[in-house]
Amino acid sequence: MDSGITLDDLDRRIIGALQVDGRAEIFRIATVLGVSARTVTRRLTRMREGGITVVRTIAAEQSIGATLLRVRVLRGKVDTIAASFARRPDVGSVDIVMGGEEIDVLVVANPADRDRLLFRQLPATGAITSTTAHSVLHTFADAAGWRADVLTPGQVAALAQPSPGMASHTPDLLDERLLGLLAEDARLSHAALAHRTGASESTVRRRLRHLTDGGMLRTHVTVDPRLLGLAVDANLWLEVPPARLRTAGQTLATHPHTHAVAATTGPTNLVVALYCPDLHALYAFTTDVLGPLGITRAETVVIARTVKPVGAGPWSAQRSGD
Repeated sequence: MDSGITLDDLDRRIIGALQVDGRAEIFRIATVLGVSARTVTRRLTRMREGGITVVRTIAAEQSIGATLLRVRVLRGKVDTIAASFARRPDVGSVDIVMGGEEIDVLVVANPADRDRLLFRQLPATGAITSTTAHSVLHTFADAAGWRADVLTPGQVAALAQPSPGMASHTPDLLDERLLGLLAEDARLSHAALAHRTGASESTVRRRLRHLTDGGMLRTHVTVDPRLLGLAVDANLWLEVPPARLRTAGQTLATHPHTHAVAATTGPTNLVVALYCPDLHALYAFTTDVLGPLGITRAETVVIARTVKPVGAGPWSAQRSGD
């Protein structure tokens, strides 16, 4: 992160508003935050053009059936291997763990491509010394649902969209095109989407409403957590007694530090990704939050660098895990 980049309180609250609804209108954000629409427009333009924030759509339940990999590599090879993972369209995220010998990877490939990666490609890579695979069984919280703790409950409620309906909606070619465009920039206006697809603006509005009601239109804000005052990015690999797994997952999913919580297969059965202001807060989370949950073993790894953040890939690639 460029040390010259800073965000003030209003910048952070605007990002918080986008985390609640990535397609929220400028006027609605301005009204809820009590500032002018011109101010919000100017701040959003600066953050977008400076590469500080990117708002995209991500596929619904993209992590269900995904595979989390812990890849151990030879010293000096981590950048090469991490970059190779990041180039794959069926990889959702790539993080380098502090110490420089482990890469954590979210793979959203279909079963055939996943097996080809696990059983043929990775074993044939001499720089990789070992791989541990965890299949995601249940997602308690994911990156699209994480919100920085910068807004009041009333502001969140004013910005929140109604809960998605349960009606089934199978995307057609127009829906796929709209979702593909929004995966690149979820802030595109209805008029811009109509122009790029050749559909009428009223049709675009109707289709987006159907996709939203079907739970398929979910937005995610990519932003360096350090700009929000969260200097520590960590993954916790937890071993929880089966009888306590559901309660532990649900409890951890509601904590403001956690941005992903999932039950998995493998040597541990619950993974938690969290952002903390500092190492003191990480220690407090371990003792005060994990302590009462009956967790029998916890391994904590701190992320040194994110090579590919969640939501960086196209919508079609996120869907490849279906």
